[in-house]
Amino acid sequence: MIFNSLDFAVFLPIVFVVYWFLANKNLRLQNFVIVLASYFFYGWWDWTFLSLILFSTIVDYRVGNTMVKCTNEQYRKLLLGTSIVVNLGLLGFFKYYNFFLENFVTAFSFLGNAIQPNTLNIILPVGISFYTFQTLSYSIDVYRKKLTPTEDFVAFAAFVCFFPQLVAGPIERATNLLPQFYRKRTFEYSKAVDGLRQILWGLFKKIVIADTCAEYANTIFNNSEMYSGSTLVLGALFFTFQIYGDFSGYSDIAIGTSRLFGFHLNRNFAFPYFSRDIAEFWRRWHISLSTWFRDYLYIPLGGSRGGTWMKVRNTFIIFIVSGFWHGANWTFIVWGALNAIYFLPLLLSNSNRKNMDTVANDGHLPSIRELMGMFATFWGTVLAWIFFRAETVGHAVSYITVIFSGSLVSYPEVFPKKVLLLLAVFMGIEWLGRKQEYAIEHIRYQIPFYGRWVAYCMLTGIILYYSGKEQQFIYFQF
Repeated sequence: MIFNSLDFAVFLPIVFVVYWFLANKNLRLQNFVIVLASYFFYGWWDWTFLSLILFSTIVDYRVGNTMVKCTNEQYRKLLLGTSIVVNLGLLGFFKYYNFFLENFVTAFSFLGNAIQPNTLNIILPVGISFYTFQTLSYSIDVYRKKLTPTEDFVAFAAFVCFFPQLVAGPIERATNLLPQFYRKRTFEYSKAVDGLRQILWGLFKKIVIADTCAEYANTIFNNSEMYSGSTLVLGALFFTFQIYGDFSGYSDIAIGTSRLFGFHLNRNFAFPYFSRDIAEFWRRWHISLSTWFRDYLYIPLGGSRGGTWMKVRNTFIIFIVSGFWHGANWTFIVWGALNAIYFLPLLLSNSNRKNMDTVANDGHLPSIRELMGMFATFWGTVLAWIFFRAETVGHAVSYITVIFSGSLVSYPEVFPKKVLLLLAVFMGIEWLGRKQEYAIEHIRYQIPFYGRWVAYCMLTGIILYYSGKEQQFIYFQF
């Protein structure tokens, strides 16, 4: 089931009514409703993979409760190792088995030893990259004694499978989300309205921005050999907005839906395309994953402590692993490595935390320096997204080669003026709302009641106008 479907439009009100009107007097019953709704939500896609979620839930629940009672450090490490092996083992098998097998065969073929392996037709379970990281962080935090494990299995199961963020995040820490399942929740009208407003903006970003850009991005990338450099630049630009509208739109819908049920999820995007350097971009893009790798990989490796070699090594590790997390393809690894190269000069010059505030925080327009930083960061990001979108590394290299050829100055064969105007208006709205949690949050502060409803109706009308074929969210494949 996907957020931009008629199925979800029917599912959500039913769960809302059951949750608030039939189960509101019993916290454990509310949590049980969330578990049932979440399993139904996930099982709508393929019920057979529910066993993986349940298995991961049981393993980490038992690991946490056994670990807290154990005083033997070696046994505690063994329990943590069990959680790591189970979670990463599931992820590795379903996501990376064929990738490693194919590269193993290629390596042997290169050495002159041809082998015929047995490949498997493995279906990647939706959301496995997200919920395995979520449960794994629980076990690590319990091991570090930053979190007391729960005795309530229903609450823990609800934390693992919470349907708004189950299949594409944000990746929530147990320290933030799990305690919310212990506390009595009461319906708050203002939070519900704010949730609906964020859902509306998320649907706009997905259906109007991402899906519209996807048509042109797919056409240009899938036929890149037919187009000039100027057209390929537009293709990369359309994908840049497609992936942002698609993924940040999903996060907005997830966070807004959570508010309807009295939960607070952490922010996952903070207007990343207004970043003044690549370090700021990664503090604003997919925040839940970036901070996960920082806390559970980068810092344990030594972080920025130590000499120059350690800083360089750790930076490349975290970016390459982040790229590999996105998919079993060398394109993602190159994308990660390229971002590491972007990041290193800032790290080595100790200027990676220079831009911590909001751009043009004291005014309406950026300074010349800020504008130049935004321009360079944005187009560097666009270049990196080419590797992310391309089918192979060779495809990406040939795509970029054409961009930097003489045909860059030719008139594009594909030039949808209305779409480019739509993107300009969209970025204008985002700019005006850059100091808020999401772009149209400020509507409630600056526009009278009737004006707000006119704006909501207009957005709804635009969404319905652009609605057509249901498009999967990009991050479902990760």
